[in-house]
Amino acid sequence: MARMGKMGRSNLARTATALREDSRLGKFLPSALTLLGLCSSATAIWFALGGDWKAGVAAIICAAVFDTLDGRLARLFGVAGAFGAQLDSLADLVSFGIAPGVLVYMWTLYHAQGAGWAFALIFCAASAIRLARFNVESAERDSSSPPPSYFTGLPTPAAACLILLPMVLAFQFKSSAFSHPWLSAAMIALMSWLMVSRVPTLSLKQVHVPRQFKKAVPAFGGLLLASAILWPWATLTVALLAYLVTIPLIASHFGIAEIDEEESPPDASG
Repeated sequence: MARMGKMGRSNLARTATALREDSRLGKFLPSALTLLGLCSSATAIWFALGGDWKAGVAAIICAAVFDTLDGRLARLFGVAGAFGAQLDSLADLVSFGIAPGVLVYMWTLYHAQGAGWAFALIFCAASAIRLARFNVESAERDSSSPPPSYFTGLPTPAAACLILLPMVLAFQFKSSAFSHPWLSAAMIALMSWLMVSRVPTLSLKQVHVPRQFKKAVPAFGGLLLASAILWPWATLTVALLAYLVTIPLIASHFGIAEIDEEESPPDASG
């Protein structure tokens, strides 16, 4: 098993090297995934106009998957640049700001009339602010310094998926409470505040699996994939609820760490 894993990494490294040499193909692939995510989320709006809520949610989840893959490919092939970053940011505004806001509005917020539309606009505006702040902080960060261990504020893909949680629950349970417009409005208000806040949130890029558990990662990934295929809405619900639980935990952990660092006396070795 370990030998197969090493062979797989070796083949991936050779593929990445070949794509770096073919600069046009290497630059095209991450941007192509970004555009696929953009088209997927735009299609979610089309599904919303037709009242196909499950397809709309699935389209936004697909956009989130593409958003995860495009950055990883860009770093793997060594083609990360200003153009890709700007394209990704513009696509994210549509994918995780406009599309989910329209989807939730068409599903239930329209019952609240103008107030419902106002909540959809607030979510779009908060997404734009979150993305703009991320771009500015990324540009100002010293390239020689290590990346931060957490995100500042809730990332827009996570916020987009979380405001869909009442809809996903409504797919599984025949209760009108989940489709009440003010429940979705409350979720939008909370996620919008978290996006523009300075609350530390989980960064999957900085999650490191202990060495003794690395062999179990492929098996866990296979089980997760099988669960997503067999019980997609239940799997998505568990994943979103688990992410919700991490928000206060990460905020408490890094918040306490920062306070301790600020209050600790200066090092005597100076």
